[in-house]
Amino acid sequence: MFSSLRIRNYRLFATGAVISNTGTWMSRIAQDWLVLSLTGSSTAVGITTALQFLPMLLFGLYGGVIADRYPKRRILLATQTALGACGLALAVLTLSGHVQVWHVYLIAFLLGMVTVVDNPTRQAFVAEMVGPTDLRNAVSLNSANFQSARLIGPAVAGVLITAVGSGWAFLLNGLSFGAPLIGLLMMRSAELHRVERAPRGKGQLREGLAYVAARPDLIWPIVLVGFIGTFGFNFPIWLSAFADDVFDAGPGTYGLLNTLMAVGSVAGALLAARRATSRLRLVVGAALVFGVLEMTAAVAPTFWLFAALMVPIGAFGLTINVTANSSVQLATDPAMRGRVMSLFMMVFVGGTPIGGPLMGWLTDTYGARVGFLVGGLVSALASIMVGLVLARIGGLRLRVDLRRGGRQVITFVPREVADRQPAGAAAERVPSRV
Repeated sequence: MFSSLRIRNYRLFATGAVISNTGTWMSRIAQDWLVLSLTGSSTAVGITTALQFLPMLLFGLYGGVIADRYPKRRILLATQTALGACGLALAVLTLSGHVQVWHVYLIAFLLGMVTVVDNPTRQAFVAEMVGPTDLRNAVSLNSANFQSARLIGPAVAGVLITAVGSGWAFLLNGLSFGAPLIGLLMMRSAELHRVERAPRGKGQLREGLAYVAARPDLIWPIVLVGFIGTFGFNFPIWLSAFADDVFDAGPGTYGLLNTLMAVGSVAGALLAARRATSRLRLVVGAALVFGVLEMTAAVAPTFWLFAALMVPIGAFGLTINVTANSSVQLATDPAMRGRVMSLFMMVFVGGTPIGGPLMGWLTDTYGARVGFLVGGLVSALASIMVGLVLARIGGLRLRVDLRRGGRQVITFVPREVADRQPAGAAAERVPSRV
């Protein structure tokens, strides 16, 4: 489960990340609370979130070109410094009493712009630290790292906001970026896996898009992740609406639901770290279960049943993200990895400015249950569509084995095998990335 931590460079990276991730979660909570206290408007909070994710939607692919062209450790030293500077700037404005909502909007947008370069670079740099053998494990541990910080950061932020105000949460967030900077500086360059960098030239963005479009094992997982990220991951909208409107509870209940989801997410990431392979069928299956669980939660009659479902929803949501991420990275040529991962993150994160307002409108107009139900339905339908496309491309056909004692009741087999053997006959195992 923790095999990649034996690598010194990755240990330094992971240690710095858990500290800065905790600061990031503190800042997210403090930022939303600050905007709400300045404006009294939930719409203003939504605008802040949209501004932070909008750059990824608009410019995400260019960040991948930069990640492929320049040394990744140097890029990360620059981006992590810039992220820390943004946190410190917001801290100074808040603690001095001069902060206005447009300051928060501007800094949120700047954070998004830096993330355009930082995110694909960080994703691709993992392969240089651990190599292809431990890549899947390291990607899983990165997700566990981020979700573990989610268990700590919001709680610390709540205490700080109540006791001394939002400014101190921003200050600690800005200072927390010192940890990854120290880790990057302490890394041994000789122990990094060398990757050929893309030469400077025209058409590299189009080259990256053409590369992904010609690879079904890349394009379809990215399509599925795009649907899930845009329509299935709008939990701040749904959970706050359920806590307030459906169950008539307060912010404490909202915090509890987020904590339960984070527990499931950590468990899902750690279980993913134990797997030896990252098959696309796992991505599709997890997405289908994820959608069904969301639809089940949408009609849950009691609070405790709804709350209990947050744990498996978090686990399967992380399984989708981690497995798709590692599958795409392992299938990508190292020289193209930055551009491919920028596209991956663009469709996964960049869909938030589109899906968030749409799901918010559905939730406000028709109720929290309908909004959550639609998000789960879109996720489930997208998984079925992508699964059928991948099966067709792989020359596979769905077969049902209803015999007693069968290990696999529903399985995919090659079309010629399905046509040749009678129903219920055992099919040979076919090696396939699908």
